[in-house]
Amino acid sequence: MTDKSALDIAVLAGGISHERDVSLRSGARLSDELRRAGHRVTVREPNATLFEDFAASPPDVVWPALHGASGEDGALQALLRGRGIRYVGSHSEAAGLAWFKPTAKVLVDRAGFATPKWLSLPQETFRELGAGGVLGEVLAGIGTPAVVKPAQGGSAQGVTIVDDSSVLPRAMVDAYTYSDTALVEQKVDGVELAIAVVDMGDGPQALPAVEIEPVSGVYSFEARYNAGETMFYAPARVDDDLAALATSTAVNIHKLLGLRHISRIDVIVDAEGTVWFLEANMLPGLTETSLVPQAIEAAGLTLSAVYSTLVHRAMTD
Repeated sequence: MTDKSALDIAVLAGGISHERDVSLRSGARLSDELRRAGHRVTVREPNATLFEDFAASPPDVVWPALHGASGEDGALQALLRGRGIRYVGSHSEAAGLAWFKPTAKVLVDRAGFATPKWLSLPQETFRELGAGGVLGEVLAGIGTPAVVKPAQGGSAQGVTIVDDSSVLPRAMVDAYTYSDTALVEQKVDGVELAIAVVDMGDGPQALPAVEIEPVSGVYSFEARYNAGETMFYAPARVDDDLAALATSTAVNIHKLLGLRHISRIDVIVDAEGTVWFLEANMLPGLTETSLVPQAIEAAGLTLSAVYSTLVHRAMTD
């Protein structure tokens, strides 16, 4: 890389969300790759002096690696955009759509894509209608097996597979630990795929799908970030037609939600070949066990080249 193409980049990592440790790992790996590409990189925590510091010494580009609300709900992006600071990733409006999973599911469903049947339940619903009655309606409407998860957040925190109705009350409590709204979905059996979508300058393109096979059968927080607890296959072990359908679905959902530069779309392909949308991640993890880096390498690309291209895209978008 020539000096002319080297940029001053601020990577934001850490923060105060439940995903702080994952964010720090993403930020460290990302900054290493950007430095390898020749950029000048500063890794810093978001704090009360962030924008004052940016005003005094503005970076060319900011790359938020803040998993959780502090980086993914769209507020930070709105502030950066208001200051005229260029950044990698989706704008605030699209970030908000992807961040609140029920909204993303409504948009995807209305666009004609398959997504598991669901209920979105604010915690206040239990206070107003009573736990017994609400849980009974959940079981009647969704049944078991089901997946209970926070309506916001990632890294599988607060997620429970409910195979038996007796587990449901505790699953709801766990979900409410991470969000004021819980999402209860019908569980779909099949092959779980994570599909990275990147825009390197020719529009959004899907990288090879990564197949996820947790050793325990559940892709939990531990299975995501502890080496050896999940088997990953990149590219996924599905036939070419299914792979093409899954990746085209991911690109279309990326566009539908208005995402920018990079995203990860999570789906399940069932035995009939239906691709079921689970969720969209506008700020996917970039740790040593994360899925997007595996997809980049499966495509025959280098992390440093892709990340460098994205920061240059942020300069022109």
